[in-house]
Amino acid sequence: MEAGGQRRRWENCWIALCISFLLGISQQVSSQIRYLIPEEVKEGTSLGNIAKDLGLEVSSLADRQFRIVSGSKEELFQINQENGILYVHKKIDRESVCAGSGVCMVNLKTVIENPLEIHYVEVEISDINDHSPSFPDKEQCLRISENTLPGAAYQLQAAGDPDSGTNSVRFYKLSPNDHFEIRVRESDEDKVPFLVLKKAVDREIATTYKLVLNAVDGGNPPRSGSLNIAITILDINDNHPVFSRETYSVTLQENCITGTVVIRVNATDMDEGSNSDIEYSFATLNRKVHEIFELDKVTGEIRVKGKVDFEDAEVYKLDIQASDKGHPPMSANCRVVIKIIDVNDNRPEIEITSLSKNILEDSKPGTVISLISVTDKDAGINGKVICQLNKNIPFELKPSFKDNMYSLLTKDRLDRETHSHYEITITASDLGQPSLTASTTLSVQISDVNDNAPEFPINPLDLYLMENNAAGSSIISVSASDRDTAENSMISYHIIRGDGSQNDLSSFLNINSETGVICSLKSFDFETLKTSHFHVLATDSGTPSLSSNVTVNVFILDQNDNVPVILYPVSANGSAEGVEEIPRNVNAGHLVTKVRAYDADIGYNGWLLFSLQEFRDHSLFGLDRYTGQIRTLRSFTETDEAQHKLLILVKDNGNISLSATATVIVIVVEPKEAFAASDVKNAVKDEEENNVTFYLIITLGSVSVLFIISIIVLIVMQCSKSTDYSSKYLQDTNYDGTLCHSIQYRSGDKRYMLVGPRMSIGSTIVSGSNGNTLVIPDRRRRDSGEVRITD
Repeated sequence: MEAGGQRRRWENCWIALCISFLLGISQQVSSQIRYLIPEEVKEGTSLGNIAKDLGLEVSSLADRQFRIVSGSKEELFQINQENGILYVHKKIDRESVCAGSGVCMVNLKTVIENPLEIHYVEVEISDINDHSPSFPDKEQCLRISENTLPGAAYQLQAAGDPDSGTNSVRFYKLSPNDHFEIRVRESDEDKVPFLVLKKAVDREIATTYKLVLNAVDGGNPPRSGSLNIAITILDINDNHPVFSRETYSVTLQENCITGTVVIRVNATDMDEGSNSDIEYSFATLNRKVHEIFELDKVTGEIRVKGKVDFEDAEVYKLDIQASDKGHPPMSANCRVVIKIIDVNDNRPEIEITSLSKNILEDSKPGTVISLISVTDKDAGINGKVICQLNKNIPFELKPSFKDNMYSLLTKDRLDRETHSHYEITITASDLGQPSLTASTTLSVQISDVNDNAPEFPINPLDLYLMENNAAGSSIISVSASDRDTAENSMISYHIIRGDGSQNDLSSFLNINSETGVICSLKSFDFETLKTSHFHVLATDSGTPSLSSNVTVNVFILDQNDNVPVILYPVSANGSAEGVEEIPRNVNAGHLVTKVRAYDADIGYNGWLLFSLQEFRDHSLFGLDRYTGQIRTLRSFTETDEAQHKLLILVKDNGNISLSATATVIVIVVEPKEAFAASDVKNAVKDEEENNVTFYLIITLGSVSVLFIISIIVLIVMQCSKSTDYSSKYLQDTNYDGTLCHSIQYRSGDKRYMLVGPRMSIGSTIVSGSNGNTLVIPDRRRRDSGEVRITD
C-alpha cells in the first residue's frame, strides 16, 4: 500500500534532497514519511516502497544496511532489502498497540549507512470493527417486590468496546417482554442502561424473569454482546391455601398395622416464605375418627392410629383444614372419604402330582417332567393364581385346559457338561391386593449320555529320545480327558499301527491301555533312525464309543556309541598300519602323510582329534591334532635314524571318549634311492590310494544320502504341522581329514546346536558335550507342553 501517492513521493524526495544538502557536511541525513494501514492485516502485507519514497537506490540497500533501528517492541514492521518494501512482519492488534480511542501512531526510525542517513517513518494504524461489546459480568441479578409500582428504574451494567469511533457501543436492545423496557442515559462518552418497570408484576404468575440485554456497536457489519438479567419477584401474603382436591377418596384394607399411611392431603399457597407455610388440622368433631386416625400437621399425612375393622364401619368421612402463617392467616377446608375393604388373607397352595427327578441330557424340548396343581381358598379375583418359574433355566410351565393346572416341560436342549443339576422354583401368586404368593422348589438331576469325545490337551506332542535306550523302558506318557462321567469318561489307549515301513515305530512300541504309558520294545539307533512319528488313539467306554487321536513326533538324539574308523593308512591285511618313505634332504614342514578317520556319530561325538602316542624324537615330526597331517619339524641330520615308528591315537569328543590307533612307519632314504624306488612305490601307493578313495567315496555318498533323506522327512513333517511345534535336525558333512557333523535340536524354549568346527593348528579344545554346545535363542512362541528326553 503506497501511503502518499505520486505527489507525496515527489514532496518527500524534495524534502529529503533539501535536508541532505543542508546537512551534507556532517554526512548525516534525516527525513520523515507517513503510512496508513488498518489493523489485523496478514503478515507480509506491503505498506509501500520506502526506498522509492525516500529516493534511495534499491540495488544499494543491502550493501548500505538499510534497516529499522527503533519502533514497536514486537517488531511489527520489517524492510525487504532486496526491493525496499516496508511490510508487516507480525499481525497488528490496534487495541494492544494503542490504548484508548484516539489516533494510533507507530513511529519507526530507519538507518542507512555509507553515507549515514536517518529517516523517520510514521505508521498510522486505523481501527477495524474486530471486537464485540462486552459486559463486566455474564449475568446481573435484581430483586423486585410484587407490589412495586410501574416506572421504577434499576441501573444495569454498561458494556465496553475496545474499538474506537463508530466501532464502539452505539445502542442497547432488550429482549421482548410485557413488563420491562430499557432506557439509556448518556454521560460523557458512556451510555448507561436502566431497566424500567412498565407494567406491574405478580409473583404468583411469574416468580422470575429471564431477560437478555444486547449492546450493539456501529461497525459494518455490527457486533454485539449480551448480558443475562435474572429478576426475582418478592412475595406478599395475598393468596389463600388451595387443596389439590376438594374431596379425597381412598380405600383401606382391614387389619392394617398401626402407622399405615392412609393418604396424604396436599394444599398449596402461591405465596412464598412464611406466607406459604401451611399447617393441617382435623375439622371433624367425631370422637371415633380421632381414636382411629391421626393427622401430621406439617406433611398432611393421615395414618392409622387404632384398629381398623370392616365390620365396625365401611366408610369414614374426615374434614381437614389448612391454614397459612401470614398476617392475617388464611385457611381452606377439604373432605377425605375412607372406604374399608376386605383383605386377601389366604395364600395359594402348590401340589406336585408327579415328578421325574432324573432326565437324560439328550431329551427333546417339550418332554414332560412334572404335573402341578395350584389352589387358593380365596374367592373372586383373590382366588385367581398365576404361576411362573425362576429365570435362566431351560424349562417352562404350560397351563392345562383346566384352571390352575400346569405341566412342567423342557424348553431347550440340555447339556450335562454345562449344568448337571437344576433347582426349579415354582412361584404361585394370586391376583389379590396385595398379592399373596407361595413357592416350592424341585430338584432335577441331568443324566449323562456319551456325547463328548476324549480330548488331548496338546496335539501334536514332541518326544526327544536318546538313542540306545533300554528296551522295555517307558519313553512317554499320554493323557486325554473326557467331559462325560462314569463309563462314558473311562478312556483306553491304543497305538495305531503303521504300514511297517523302515521309519514306522508303532510296531516297536507298547502302550498301557489304562494309564497311557508308552514303552519301547527295542533300543533305537540314531545312525539308523533319526525321526519318526506314531499315533495314539483314545477311546471312551460309552455306547456308542467316541475316540480321538494324538500324533507323537519322535526325535532320536545321538550318543557317543561309535568308535572312530581309520580310513588311511590301511594295510593289505586290514590293520591300520602304513609305511611312508621320504628323502633325507627334505626341509622342515614337509608333508609326510595324512591320517584319515571317520566317526558315524554327530556333533562333538563325531569330532575327532589326532595325537602322537609313541615317538622317540619329538623334535622331528609334528601331527596336526585337527587334520591328521604329519609334517617334518626340522631337516634330517646324519645322526637321525633311518626308520621311525609313529603311533597315532584318534579319539572323539564324547563324554566318554572312544578312540582308535594307527601306525605309520617313516623310512628315511637317500635321495637317489628315493628316486630309484619311486616308480615301484608309486605303483603300490596308487593302488592303495585308489582303494582308500573308493571307501571314502562310499562313506561320503552314504552320509549324503542319509542327509537328503533327513531333510525330506523334516520338510514333510513341517508341512503337516504348525511351525511352533517343529523340531529340525540340520546335518552338515565336512571332510578335511575327519568327517565332521553338526546337529540342531529344540528343547523347551531353546534351540541347541552341536558343531564340529574346522579349527587351526594350535587351537585348544575343551572336550565334553556341554562345553561346546551353542544355545541359540528362540523368540518364537512355543505352546506345546514339556516333553522329557529319555536316555
